[in-house]
Amino acid sequence: MSELLTTEEYKAIAAGLDFPNQAFIDGGFRPAKSGKTFDTVNPATGEVLTGIAACGSADVDFAVEKARDAFEDGRWSRLAPGERKQVLIRLAKLIKRNARELAVMESLDSGKTIFDCERVDVPETIHCLIWHAELIDKIYDQISPASDNHIAMIVREPVGVVGLVLPWNFPMLMLAWKIGPALAAGCSVIVKPAEETSLTALRIAELAMEAGVPAGVFNVVPGAGPDVGEPLGRHMDVDMISFTGSTETGRRFLRYASESNLKEVTLEMGGKNPAVVLDDAENLDRVAAHIVNGAFWNMGENCSASSRLVVQKGVREDLLKRIFAHVREWPVGDPLDPANRVGALVSKAHYDKVCSYLGKGAKVLMGGKAEGGFVEPTVLDVSDRDAAQVREEIFGPVLSVMTVDGFDEAIALANDTEYGLAASIFTANVKKAIRGARAIRAGTVTVNSFGEGDISTPFGGFKASGFGGRDNGIHAHDQYTQTKTIWVDLSDDADEAVD
Repeated sequence: MSELLTTEEYKAIAAGLDFPNQAFIDGGFRPAKSGKTFDTVNPATGEVLTGIAACGSADVDFAVEKARDAFEDGRWSRLAPGERKQVLIRLAKLIKRNARELAVMESLDSGKTIFDCERVDVPETIHCLIWHAELIDKIYDQISPASDNHIAMIVREPVGVVGLVLPWNFPMLMLAWKIGPALAAGCSVIVKPAEETSLTALRIAELAMEAGVPAGVFNVVPGAGPDVGEPLGRHMDVDMISFTGSTETGRRFLRYASESNLKEVTLEMGGKNPAVVLDDAENLDRVAAHIVNGAFWNMGENCSASSRLVVQKGVREDLLKRIFAHVREWPVGDPLDPANRVGALVSKAHYDKVCSYLGKGAKVLMGGKAEGGFVEPTVLDVSDRDAAQVREEIFGPVLSVMTVDGFDEAIALANDTEYGLAASIFTANVKKAIRGARAIRAGTVTVNSFGEGDISTPFGGFKASGFGGRDNGIHAHDQYTQTKTIWVDLSDDADEAVD
């Protein structure tokens, strides 16, 4: 892990960046066919970084055409698995070589702290690509137990042309989560980055060409949702969509699929994730550190953020004192200052949305201040269990505290949500830990910690948090492949062949 630089050094890197600002289609940068652009803005300063190609349906059609050509002629889809592996490993090495540039670019574009970009986003992006690359030639197909006169082969084949629709909260890492298994499988991809955060996807596409990914295989089409996302979702020659973002937008992609070619759809969506703390939890200082990290990491702009604290009343006050102490270790400010742990919210619109929850009747226990795109870590006491702060995904640095009497009430409250992405439970009682983890309806439940597992564990949600598949792990490859049965008749006798 490289040492962090000073604020002045990061700003010097920022001043020298050459921002990519055109669509990347068929192996090269090109403007939108309309010639239109949109501004991408540094949310910490309001400064316009560059104007980016505002693509539309004509650009989507062109990208799909080139992706289909690449898929059908086999320049990537039929490349030997070991060769695809080596290309993706070269891409990971190029990202590592350009890590500092990418970290600063990500921070400027999204408002994320350089601390997180350097320590989490870039290293995890590299690790994700290498992990999936190494898996390419280690996933075996199967032979079913057929008769002596038959061989039944069960093989995986790449699904085809895939649309990858990214969120703005982890632009680079979510790109890796999707292109890792999609390219490993042999698919051609069209990436639609979030309008707010397009820069690193465009730069990585350029690095992919340098690594040896053939033209047409990795395309990036920036633009607004109605102009790029919907045409991609409705396109008759797109075989699959993988989307990460809000539940509302995820539902749209299901409609697009049903009204077009019934393309496969995988959705990773919102969360309203509970952290359950029982009164027998050990080491409350450590518990508090996990809750603060879960609630305020990445400014709470995290679908698996611990946004609800469900705490048994016997430890409530002691735990809150420790939470308040740990929040002081999360300073807010200039994202390019490596001392800061909380940066700017991604846009003015999102900042206004988060601020609206600070004045909706809940009692502010800590924080609550907001200014100039920055919201300080805020802890709210919420007694109304139908309040917006405990029902709706705020997606900001806001932790809502609810107090319960016992285990059963805590689990019922944890499940009292339309979402089911992640949860955590803190207790020294092993039976309660396992019972609680099994009873909570969520895709990932951590015990005595906050987390999402790692690259080897599948990530996705129950209920309104997920649909159709999982990211990460071997399971992620299932999204981007189809299973085919090849039935081989070995018999010589005509009667046996009929049987």
